[in-house]
Amino acid sequence: MISQSLNNLVTDVPGIRVGNVQNLDQRTGVTALLFDRPAIASGSFLGGAPALRENALLEPEMLVGGIDAIVLSGGSTYGLDATAGVQAWLREQAADLPTPDNQVRVPIVVQASLFDLVNGGNKEWGRYSPYAELGYQAAQAARKGQFALGTTGAGTGATTTLIRGGLGSASTITPSGHTVAALMVVNAVGTATVGNGPHFWSAPFERNNEFGGLGFPSRLTENDLALRMKPNYVAGTTIGVIATDAILTKAEAKRLAILAQDGIARGVFPAHLPQDGDAVFGISTGHAPAPASVEIWTEILHAATQVTARAIARGVYEASPLPGEPFLPTWKERFGDVKQGNVDHG
Repeated sequence: MISQSLNNLVTDVPGIRVGNVQNLDQRTGVTALLFDRPAIASGSFLGGAPALRENALLEPEMLVGGIDAIVLSGGSTYGLDATAGVQAWLREQAADLPTPDNQVRVPIVVQASLFDLVNGGNKEWGRYSPYAELGYQAAQAARKGQFALGTTGAGTGATTTLIRGGLGSASTITPSGHTVAALMVVNAVGTATVGNGPHFWSAPFERNNEFGGLGFPSRLTENDLALRMKPNYVAGTTIGVIATDAILTKAEAKRLAILAQDGIARGVFPAHLPQDGDAVFGISTGHAPAPASVEIWTEILHAATQVTARAIARGVYEASPLPGEPFLPTWKERFGDVKQGNVDHG
């Protein structure tokens, strides 16, 4: 049986720190994942409109073996400036470290951004975007252990078709003892909830009532399965990280990311649309043994799909209101009294 890990967060994987910073007026933010030592990484990018930085180096045939950080941000392609801030912070930390043969130390940072430019926030930021500074602050804030979910970091301005999105995370321990965890930012073109009701598409995978404990509808109606999308074909994205402590190769890290994309397809409906930028980075921190058999490796992949779906639901469930003019309700604003039967299911 798969068991629950410590905090139900991606930081349950040893060697990962997470920092979140946000600007509530601009309704955007940055999330930085930093690694205690370079992590083996690859990725899967199935959305039709991704905003990415340095993703090409993650392919298994490329030279770079390990990366120092992953950045997730709002701001669409403007948000890709956040990498500069994270690199600047990492460079400062490494300034006093010796380097062999006077080599230049270059922090390796990869990034995915989501589109939150039409969410009601003030985007009049002047000549240069704020994301480099937000990236620096997110790296500076990175810590092990617990961190906030919902309307925080890269999830600050995130939305879905009907309700607010957000930053979510979940983790598990496989029967063979490997930790597998996801951190996802849900800004999907589609929905994380079924039809017009409160149930999550991720419900079959829920643990310990982590996103309300409502379960799955007893049956799906034609209305539940109808296409729901953001108006005027506004772009969206579900981006994130799937991580394990198992020692993996870059090719295996890519497969891990592919199975996490299956988790997106189970947590968001529809997913991987032309307007989506769905992107997942697969990470191995190498703090536990490599999978000793195909069965153990398959356990890890099986867990990756499930924790990704759970993280998506948690990001939406934990969203909170923003100051100023409302843009979309949160799940709790719209469905918080569901157990008392006072919900309008449309």
